[in-house]
Amino acid sequence: MFNLGWGALFVLVTYGFFLLCYRLFGKKGLYAWIGVATVIANIQVTKTIDIMGIVLTLGNTMYVSLYLTSDLLNEKYGSGEARKAVWFGFFTLIMTTVLMQMVLYFDPASTDFAQKPMEALFGLLPRLALGSLSAYFISQFLDVRLYSWLRKITPGRNQLWIRTNGSSIISSFVDTLVFTAIAFAFIYPWDVWNEIFLTTYVIKFVLTAVGTPFLYAARNFKFKDES
Repeated sequence: MFNLGWGALFVLVTYGFFLLCYRLFGKKGLYAWIGVATVIANIQVTKTIDIMGIVLTLGNTMYVSLYLTSDLLNEKYGSGEARKAVWFGFFTLIMTTVLMQMVLYFDPASTDFAQKPMEALFGLLPRLALGSLSAYFISQFLDVRLYSWLRKITPGRNQLWIRTNGSSIISSFVDTLVFTAIAFAFIYPWDVWNEIFLTTYVIKFVLTAVGTPFLYAARNFKFKDES
């Protein structure tokens, strides 16, 4: 039960920092969040936890916050800014992957203590790295397109929850499918793979709903240089 309660607090703190980043730094803060969140999510995903008998990977909360960020950019600044932010996140993810793989190839000193922990965190198998990059690229651009389409159908200010949940739920499904297919297909038995896919997607579904009130709050922020 500890992980359940601590996990709820973890989600609130993560989304709280998302709001604070935007409140303090405006649109630039959203770009910064995209860059940081893509890296942190891929570090957190290496840790697994058990909640009520279900084994989960961390990183889902931070990853869902990326959808919230691109949706907020789309809502307030247009689809062009949202797409630019997705490209920025993709660049950040590639840059981090390449640089950290190069770091691991340095011969460590005899007194070094960081090599093995860094290998555990950043020594991703090519298949996992490909799955992560592919899932991010496809799902994030899909989210921007879906949000723009839904905005035409549901343009009302009070219909924000339809736009963000509708686009994120579909994008999260595609993201989860692409990542698990590339990373885990034919490695685990079908029933295990199916459980990983379903639990990951359900968690993202719940986290998207939880993040909606935070998105409403962020939309109401006003900035002097944007008035």
